Amino acid sequence: MRVTYIMFGYYVLISSVLVNAFEPISTTFVVGLGVAALGRKMYNYLYDESCDSKWIAFNSTGLEVALDQKLFGQHVASRVVQKAVTGFMNNKNPKKPLVLSLHGWTGTGKNFVSQLIAENIYKEGMASSFVHQFVSTAHFPHLSQLENYKSQLQQWIKGNVTNCPRSMFIFDEMDKMHPGLIDCIKPYLDYYENLNGVSYRQAIFIFLSNAGGEHITQVALDFWKAGRDREEMKLHDLEPSLSLSVFNNKQSGLWHTSLIDKNLVDFFVPFLPLEYRHVLLCGMAEMAAKGLKPDQDVVDQMARDLVYFPKSEKIFSGKGCKTIGGKLDYYT
Repeated sequence: MRVTYIMFGYYVLISSVLVNAFEPISTTFVVGLGVAALGRKMYNYLYDESCDSKWIAFNSTGLEVALDQKLFGQHVASRVVQKAVTGFMNNKNPKKPLVLSLHGWTGTGKNFVSQLIAENIYKEGMASSFVHQFVSTAHFPHLSQLENYKSQLQQWIKGNVTNCPRSMFIFDEMDKMHPGLIDCIKPYLDYYENLNGVSYRQAIFIFLSNAGGEHITQVALDFWKAGRDREEMKLHDLEPSLSLSVFNNKQSGLWHTSLIDKNLVDFFVPFLPLEYRHVLLCGMAEMAAKGLKPDQDVVDQMARDLVYFPKSEKIFSGKGCKTIGGKLDYYT
């Protein structure tokens, strides 16, 4: 595999530390990571950020407040994420990395939650040199390159955990990942004290996927039809069958994966489909974030024009809160 040295201005990354942390990386892999994003991370790495308490400090209260005030309609996910991350970060001697698999339809908050986790652990949040995000369609697009991707991914994880044990890896679009690829990182998620002198026990791995969305929606719909309050739903109502449906989903990167078979995923976190009332909350929050005075009438008009499903009941927003930012530009 050809090694590519990355140049920013007059600086060439050739120091032994950087070689261990960032190489070897193929040209395709670097392009997939995004030059701008990688450039910011390299800048942090070279000039500012270090793997210590000045830059990495868990804010449990901050995460709890953010989940409570900024994440709408996800009482199950909010509770699981808060407890899982807090328990892991407060454990001085974890037996394995924290592995979370977030599932649900688009626009329900999966990416947002991974962002909140990063913001309450790393001073630089998602821009931290120690947070690494992969998008299946961008970073691993070609089935013919599967073996190369495996090798690159293993070396990227090993190098970055060597550089900073408290690293976070986010894998988006797991439902579009080629089956078998994610199994290459199985050793790093297991209960090993170290592998070739490197311990992965302080790292965090987060998988994001639409897979399982049908199952989650059906459970939510059954609750609604039975006249039961949505907030009555608990993790045990969803997780066991969710993990099984994801494991048997041939269209998912987690299909028959050893990560599930060997029980290395700590929590399968369900994100419920959002209702009209949740869309209103998203709209009001989005207006405030844009520096606008929240207007209930404007948000209500926008929310009513969205598509809801099932066709007969029209309970859940088809795109969750994903398109609200753009929609509000039209209504304001």
